[in-house]
Amino acid sequence: MSDEVLVARLLNDNVLIPCLIAGGIIFVVGIKSFASVLRTFARERTRREIAAFIAEGSMSPEQGERLMKAGSKDC
Repeated sequence: MSDEVLVARLLNDNVLIPCLIAGGIIFVVGIKSFASVLRTFARERTRREIAAFIAEGSMSPEQGERLMKAGSKDC
């Protein structure tokens, strides 16, 4: 099927708008999922760094606990 025939069929069968809406929804969900993964990786990296500071003795466990709780939603 050529490009012209495909475009004509999309326009004539009234499926272009639903396809664009579905594509937009899939795009937004994909971007939000990717952002969530990045946020999780950053949080875990921060937790590892705080644990390393506690292990080397430059931070007390209480300070580390306060830092870990600082950004959480259940403060």
